[in-house]
Amino acid sequence: MSLASIFVSAIAPVVAIAAVGFLLGRTQGLDVDPLNTVVVYFFAPALVFHSLLTTDIEGGTLVSLGVGIVAFFAVMVVLVEAVVRLAGVEEPLLSAAVLTSVYPNCGNYGIPLSAFAFGAVGRSTAVLYLAAQSVIVYTHGVYIAARSGGDVGATAIRQVFTIPLVYAVVVAIAIRFAGVAPPEDGTLMTTLELVGNAAIPLMLVMLGSELVGTDVRSSLGVVSLSTGLKLLVAPVVGLGVALGLNSVGFGLDGTVGAVFVLECATPAAVTPLILLVEFGETDATLASEFASSVVLVSTLCSVVTVTALVSLLQNGLLL
Repeated sequence: MSLASIFVSAIAPVVAIAAVGFLLGRTQGLDVDPLNTVVVYFFAPALVFHSLLTTDIEGGTLVSLGVGIVAFFAVMVVLVEAVVRLAGVEEPLLSAAVLTSVYPNCGNYGIPLSAFAFGAVGRSTAVLYLAAQSVIVYTHGVYIAARSGGDVGATAIRQVFTIPLVYAVVVAIAIRFAGVAPPEDGTLMTTLELVGNAAIPLMLVMLGSELVGTDVRSSLGVVSLSTGLKLLVAPVVGLGVALGLNSVGFGLDGTVGAVFVLECATPAAVTPLILLVEFGETDATLASEFASSVVLVSTLCSVVTVTALVSLLQNGLLL
């Protein structure tokens, strides 16, 4: 498949829906805070819960995916912390750079991208990636955000227990292993599927709206560093983790392995921006403006990098 056809089938739909959100934000002053609340507390938990119960991915592959995600974040955290510190970046930009360089936008960018590029299995894998990342970002991510303001973040980490998505993951896994899942064609599961499906376009609209008014001129050097780490280094780390796990029999290959690498390569997530504002320094303007800039620049640049990566993954040239 040519790069042009990959762009049209997998990248263009993501860009188009996000562009609608950007236009709504610029022309209508779209307020994403209420939308974010609805997604975090209703749509995303429904999407994750339904996907975990209905996915065709086998238990062994689920374990391999979980191990791969934890390994990827462990390597990226150590690597990014070292690089950013060596570059002489100081707080609050240091913690902001770590968050934006480590955490990919596997939700409102990665899920639709994976669905368009790899179909139903791609979507299921991306949702599972989001579920695992959510647990990590609302623990480690909250700690790093609080660190930017001089707080060790022990109190802030308790916020993880207020996020329904975490409970959705735990309950869905328990139900799945107990073998008591409701029938897929029943009213409950049909309703959850309907609600979960609504999350994907809504996430993209929110992403586009979040980019309105971003000033990329602030801290341009560190923005470039974080963008490079996110778009160029992260996919290499993800690929290395997948190949390493495959070499020891963990079987992170095929479509699941390809989507794992693709999710690692998506641009900076919006969640770090939210965490920096919520748990960071009293005046979080500098850190939040920096995070917004990285989200904008990495999202725009990802159109090129992600298109090329999808081409390589679809043609089986990496895994």
